[in-house]
Amino acid sequence: MQKLNLPTYPFKLKNSEKHTLIFDNLRKKYFVLTPEEWVRQHFVCFLIDEKKYPVSLIALEKQLIINNRKKRTDIVIFNKEGNPDIIVECKAPHIKISQDTFDQIARYNLKLRANYLIVTNGLEHFFCKMDFKKETYIFLKDIPTYN
Repeated sequence: MQKLNLPTYPFKLKNSEKHTLIFDNLRKKYFVLTPEEWVRQHFVCFLIDEKKYPVSLIALEKQLIINNRKKRTDIVIFNKEGNPDIIVECKAPHIKISQDTFDQIARYNLKLRANYLIVTNGLEHFFCKMDFKKETYIFLKDIPTYN
């Protein structure tokens, strides 16, 4: 898999008949190692190891219903009260982050009302703080460390 603009981590990989699989420490099972899953697994480790977010507050591929359609967030980090605080949208490294990507995560946030949005393809990372009064987001230089 492609080297990302994130620290490297010691992942458990195994081969099946058709695919390489990666072990997800949060969901406690193996998943097909797609480029997007590679980014998701790296970013989760980054959040836990570098930014000190507790594993107990992180959910992967959380389902939501938007306009009667099932959607899934890549990563949601909850605050201590159990409310969504950060939504992370992961794309494969070859996918250019565009306005469509921000529109996608903004639609999710209409439902979740998280304080921060993160978009990453593993090479580029964008961090935003929501301004609900002005109905916009403010770009930040870095993601806040858990406190």
